[in-house]
Amino acid sequence: MERRNFIKNSALAMAMLSIYKTDVFAQQELFRAYNFKPLRNNVGIFTEQGGTIGWLNSSNGFVAIDSQFPTSAPHVIEELKKLGEKPFKYLINTHHHGDHTAGNIAFKGLAEKVVAHQNSLVNQKKAAEKANNLDKQLLPDTTFGTGWKAPVGDEKISAYYYGSGHTNGDAVYHFENANIVHVGDLVFNRRFPYIDRENGAHIGNWITALDKIQKQFDKDTLFIWGHSLDPEKVTGTKADVKAYQDYLKNLMAFVGGEIKAGKSKEDILKATSIPKAPEWQGDGIQRSLSAAYDELKGA
Repeated sequence: MERRNFIKNSALAMAMLSIYKTDVFAQQELFRAYNFKPLRNNVGIFTEQGGTIGWLNSSNGFVAIDSQFPTSAPHVIEELKKLGEKPFKYLINTHHHGDHTAGNIAFKGLAEKVVAHQNSLVNQKKAAEKANNLDKQLLPDTTFGTGWKAPVGDEKISAYYYGSGHTNGDAVYHFENANIVHVGDLVFNRRFPYIDRENGAHIGNWITALDKIQKQFDKDTLFIWGHSLDPEKVTGTKADVKAYQDYLKNLMAFVGGEIKAGKSKEDILKATSIPKAPEWQGDGIQRSLSAAYDELKGA
């Protein structure tokens, strides 16, 4: 039976890889075993494929933040159902990228409401139409502009939008009583980020957004990251938010300096590290360099 399940899951993973072949994070994480982990106050995380899922097990229902892929979303649903017979009150998306929303479809007929920032809905629908897979999406039915709030059992969830960052539709979600914040892909922990300029990313405003996050939350706040170089370190503190903000500042300073020195984009893209940011590693440094160059040149 185990061999049969392995073959089945491997086949599913290869099928997903073909669908999301342009998504480097999907490719790197398709074969990871999943981890369902409580953090505190009935809030926890789930990791397997793609962006980290946050979850709430409240007295009157479940909440999931992000959904990964159709192959992994059923696993977090299964684990939550083990905690009791309760409704799924909300499925919430931090932004529209497929490694955070492709699994939404697994919640069809299950989640009472699907929540995201209004730009995330626009971006998800546009990407699905371009990929001709709108029928494989579960789109948000509840959207907001600057913020959104909802009580769920003894917990209160608040959403905040700080403008363009990783995309133009990133929102953060605060479990107020647990004091846990899911920032989605507004923080890539020690890992070179994906900066989606096609969907409104802006590094300068991203830096400002991270400053607002540091001022809004306190030293006891626990943060959930969308991605981390070390898959065991998908949570952290304000110090990690500051470290990532410093990475973005150092990226812009480096690329700006290279432009002033007369370097071409081709030359700048040959860099293998960002000065003053040695902790940031992994694949995809060219994405950071290219996005910074284009933003600084007004392209």
